[in-house]
Amino acid sequence: MRYSRVCLEALGYELGPEIVTSDDLEGRLAPLYQRLHFSRGQLAALTGIRERRFWPPGTPMWSGALAAARKALVSSSIAREDIGALLYCGVCRDNLEPATACAVANGLGLGGEVIVQDISNACLGVLSGILDVANRIELGQMRAGLVVSCESAREITDIMVQKLLSNMDMELFRVTLATLTGGSGGVAVLLTDSDYSLSQHRLVAGAVRAAPRWHEICRWGPDTGVPPSGPMTMETDAVAVLTHGVALGKETWADFLRETGWEPSRIDRVVCHQVTSGHRAAILKAIGMPPGSDFSTVEYLGNMGTAALPSALAIAEEQGVLKPGDRVGLLGIGSGLNCMMLGVEW
Repeated sequence: MRYSRVCLEALGYELGPEIVTSDDLEGRLAPLYQRLHFSRGQLAALTGIRERRFWPPGTPMWSGALAAARKALVSSSIAREDIGALLYCGVCRDNLEPATACAVANGLGLGGEVIVQDISNACLGVLSGILDVANRIELGQMRAGLVVSCESAREITDIMVQKLLSNMDMELFRVTLATLTGGSGGVAVLLTDSDYSLSQHRLVAGAVRAAPRWHEICRWGPDTGVPPSGPMTMETDAVAVLTHGVALGKETWADFLRETGWEPSRIDRVVCHQVTSGHRAAILKAIGMPPGSDFSTVEYLGNMGTAALPSALAIAEEQGVLKPGDRVGLLGIGSGLNCMMLGVEW
């Protein structure tokens, strides 16, 4: 997939206001740690995550996405009437229906001839939304589109902590560990036709690959299916996700280099989906990129699902890490398994 007229015009992000440390979570799990003879500090040691953010109880997902969208629009010259699509792409949603995108669009005052819908693709939701809007811009169907998301880790973390305290089981802890990495935040990505772009952060190309035979190794949802009639659960075979995710990432990387026409030595920065420090190191090693080429936020924001990669990109821009003309690779691997990689000339 190659693009000639699409720009990532502006980014916005909003973080959950409550800081929750790994030590805080381990304090809640003290009876489990005592039963399994764990010492404090295991969670940070295993994941590289020292803290993450939570929303206050009852926070609707549309509100975090709306706050991020407003920030993105303020930093651009795009008028609301130029937005041809508003896509909400989070794993967390406020309802089965209507689309959470409707509440965000209402908050922005959008309506009329605009596409308003949700897109779901596990942690790759925002990247999927970017491709959807980019294709519409490339076809000349619209001038601009907004891709937004918001994730909350509070609820599923509380549920799984209670399950761990009720079961005191080593195997349950193993498949629950990934749940304890979750963080909360909202993001927005504004894409425009290059003729209307001030930033000129040009989307060059993208590559996608899927390995759906591994769709069962990470699952988050109601115990008894949808519509939800039972408690939520999240189980992850972290070793399998790492092994097969890295293999899929390596294959997608080869496609990505071919599509962009870039040499690895000429790529200035990569921003990966923020999972754990171990996953980050493994994928960088597999594709032959030095650790210093990556911009990481996982240590203090945790895994914010669909919001993780775009918020890291926004923070990298905010901190002046990205320079004009930089070649930037956005590298995402999500449950399914699916992999997406996008190349942007900053």
